[in-house]
Amino acid sequence: MIPVEFEYKKAKTLDDALTALSSGNSKVLAGGHSLIPAMKLRLNQPALLVDIANIPALKGIREENGEIVINAATTHGDIERSKLIKEKLPFFNAAASMIGDVQVRNKGTIGGSLAHADPSADWPALVLASDASIEVASTSGNRTIHATDFFNGLFSTALQENEIITAVRIPIPAAGAKSVYLKFENPASRFAVVGCAVLRLATKQTSIAFTGVADYAFRDTNAETAVSGKNLDEDTINDAVNAAVFGVNVLSDNFASEDYRKHLAQVYLRRALQAVS
Repeated sequence: MIPVEFEYKKAKTLDDALTALSSGNSKVLAGGHSLIPAMKLRLNQPALLVDIANIPALKGIREENGEIVINAATTHGDIERSKLIKEKLPFFNAAASMIGDVQVRNKGTIGGSLAHADPSADWPALVLASDASIEVASTSGNRTIHATDFFNGLFSTALQENEIITAVRIPIPAAGAKSVYLKFENPASRFAVVGCAVLRLATKQTSIAFTGVADYAFRDTNAETAVSGKNLDEDTINDAVNAAVFGVNVLSDNFASEDYRKHLAQVYLRRALQAVS
């Protein structure tokens, strides 16, 4: 199907983009891997597309005040190839390499993925497990949203109308931390049927996040409580696995039933905890 008629603006600066977005029925275009298919199906019918893909201020990765800052228009491929990410946040590097194919990784952006909030996307689990914050901007000003407050429903986030994600800030784990991201993927799209991100600090504090399991990515606080502050022996890992996705409304679809998806979540949590033990 062909999208309905729309106008297109290639923004040169962030202010330029924010001004254009404030004019009404408009959408941000970066990599376009989610928005363009939705427009072709006429599930999304913006009157204006604002292209932010080449705004210099929205690109790049840097270390700043004990955090890694990934600007929103940074591509998955940029993250995969970054030596800084590989050194400081190796599970981000690993996750980036698992996304789609080469074309997707070289065009798709972390900001676009987070804003779209697909329940099977990889980055939501990573930003949750790493205790990241998401910086957003609009013509009304800037604000910071903690990752645990960002995802709130199916394809739904705390972003307000006409706000743009500008950057993701991830605290650099202290020496001795271990991290991993594992997923059971759809063989065609490589989206996560179930994805599990784990960050375990030297203090034994452990963050666990899932994607693909429910309507939106989430921190599994029950599983975290079972392992945080404890040695990762077989009994402790079993306790975490048994506590995993308790009380969660688990998805059921053509790729996996509710029972199978819960089983996968437990299997991949076990593997992730074994990997950081």
